[in-house]
Amino acid sequence: MALPPSVHLLPLEFEHRGRPATLSPVAIETDRGLLLVDTGLDSTVDQLEARLDDAGFGLEDLRLVLLTHQDVDHVDALATITDRVSPVVVASTHAAQIIDGREEPRGGVGRGRPTPVPVDVELDGWGTIDTRAGPARVVPTPGHTPGHVSLYFPDERLLVAADALTADGGVLQGPRPEMSEEMELALESVGRLAELDVDHVVCYHGGSVEAGSDRIAEIAAGE
Repeated sequence: MALPPSVHLLPLEFEHRGRPATLSPVAIETDRGLLLVDTGLDSTVDQLEARLDDAGFGLEDLRLVLLTHQDVDHVDALATITDRVSPVVVASTHAAQIIDGREEPRGGVGRGRPTPVPVDVELDGWGTIDTRAGPARVVPTPGHTPGHVSLYFPDERLLVAADALTADGGVLQGPRPEMSEEMELALESVGRLAELDVDHVVCYHGGSVEAGSDRIAEIAAGE
């Protein structure tokens, strides 16, 4: 099952601990421009531009950047992007306090200090963004980090899970224990996602996977 034509996967390749790895931000068309979900690393900005160009867009088309949480691989490119264009930056209240420099990052792999950038809109819970793929529902999915959020498109049965779920070899998997601040809470969030009507998942680590609510429920149950 292909992604909806208004949803664009933007795979970014980099090297992690001497091995190739891929990040999977997503751009979604809206009537006012693009919604970008996570930014990748500062070192992958050129790739981000190339992927946007492949989809017929440029950085200047970004109108909204939603950061699912504050980890470096999700926000590092934000400073470079906002130096060049002026999208509205959105994040949960928990994440915003680290992204804008009010709080220090918590410990853990990948949780260094990117250049602080102001967050324009802080989310305290669920929210909705209008897109050409239908309403995009912001779903709180804490556990990986306290303020982690995912994005759900009910009209397309599509879940952009960020780090609430992962994928390996095209198989949907749970959050990584070694990368999750509160694994029990992370699995509770997976249980919440299992209640949604999902046919397709995009994971930030693992990309696009044809898997849905049944598989998410299995993960929540520890299977």
